[in-house]
Amino acid sequence: MLYAGIDLGTSSVKLLLCDEKGVVINTVTKEYPLSLPREGWAEQDPADWYGKTVEGLIELVAGRGGELRGLSFGGQMHGLVMLDENGETLRPAILWNDGRSTEECDWLNNSVGREKLAEWTGNIAFTGFTAPKILWVKKHESELFARCKRIMLPKDYLCLRLCGEFVTDPSDASGTLLYDVKNGRWSPEMLDLCGITEAMLPTVRRSYEPVGLLKKEIAKLLGAGDVIVASGAGDNAAAAVGMGVVGSGKCSVSVGTSGTVFITSDSFFATGGEAVHSFAHADGGFHLLGCVLSAAGCNKWWTEDILGSADYTAEQEGITSLGDNGVFFLPYLMGERSPHNDAFARGVFAGMSLDSCRSDMTQAVMEGVAFALRDCIEASGLNISEACLCGGGAKSPLWRRILANVLRMRLRVPVCAEGPAYGAAMLAMTAAGEYPSVRDAAEATVKMGEPVCYDTETAAKYDRAYKRWRGLYKALRSWFREL
Repeated sequence: MLYAGIDLGTSSVKLLLCDEKGVVINTVTKEYPLSLPREGWAEQDPADWYGKTVEGLIELVAGRGGELRGLSFGGQMHGLVMLDENGETLRPAILWNDGRSTEECDWLNNSVGREKLAEWTGNIAFTGFTAPKILWVKKHESELFARCKRIMLPKDYLCLRLCGEFVTDPSDASGTLLYDVKNGRWSPEMLDLCGITEAMLPTVRRSYEPVGLLKKEIAKLLGAGDVIVASGAGDNAAAAVGMGVVGSGKCSVSVGTSGTVFITSDSFFATGGEAVHSFAHADGGFHLLGCVLSAAGCNKWWTEDILGSADYTAEQEGITSLGDNGVFFLPYLMGERSPHNDAFARGVFAGMSLDSCRSDMTQAVMEGVAFALRDCIEASGLNISEACLCGGGAKSPLWRRILANVLRMRLRVPVCAEGPAYGAAMLAMTAAGEYPSVRDAAEATVKMGEPVCYDTETAAKYDRAYKRWRGLYKALRSWFREL
């Protein structure tokens, strides 16, 4: 039998088809536009997600729809999707990397209080989270807010359109600041504070739980019969599943559009600070998550928009001297989440001289992202010696070496580097009964390539460079706010 994983990303939806052993049969990517109506804002039309997903599914299973047994989702987290009483979207979705809710976050953290938020949800407020977005809409678009009957996350909109069920999962719900992560329920205090009811929110179902069947009209388009749909997971949790990062004490590092550090645990624990998030995991456990808002997105911006090049390999050729670069880069193009929680932070190059060249700048961008990911790990307070590496940045041999040395880690890259889509397919396998648990699915399907190890001398150079790099944000924090 075949299983489909749907990764609803920021720039495209990526669909994957594999068999029960995890062998990938086909992949399809469909792009859609991203709207940036004002500086620091980011929106998308949910109709684009649905249209491109159906289009992609038809192409994905062409001629093999009858073998499709299940599908599930991994999706961009934190986005606010609002529907009226007729099920129509009230406005474009406000995305995870949208920073308009700074005032709402300040009010939540400083007036309501970080301690109360952490008690109610396990986390504090960040501009990326859903609850501050709800407060922003309530304040600035009050007439629209009054018409809202349903609030959901991006992947859950897809689930609703594809199978008719209004559900979410614990991993995605964790990033709303509406969910009591420790106790596994919507927080009544946060719902009351935001002026919404539990009836407006989706039912929380486990990531690997079957929630319904693909709608008959869509199944017919695919030439499929009954297709089981599982609740799915937020993109980071789904990507972790796809790399076998399930069970306690494991770590993954993702260098996608955003960057993340994902550390698993069988039990809930909170850091008590602003640095990292305490979320539920798709395997039924929990995880700590540190998030860098611009990671591979920085390299894309630098290479394509600034250098005017599409040849990433050529831009990285000749960069061999690691740890000696005199140019530094702060990768805060969309503000920063972990560990600074600062929507005002921006990207900065520093340390250039007449000797600085194009490749120094390219190297600085890659190193700046690696330093920001190290920030996340150090903020967790945990000692991590090995991690799985995924995301577009993981495809670069140079970036892999930089990351291994900056993080002082042994990094392993999965043979199937399809990220959230692969993990979503594994959740579908579990929901369909192919495997008794997510862990069993991972053990049966995930294969790892050769590890990338750090060099002691190079790592020591990066230790010194990291300390200098950290001083940049401290020196510029007040200046960012003046901007």
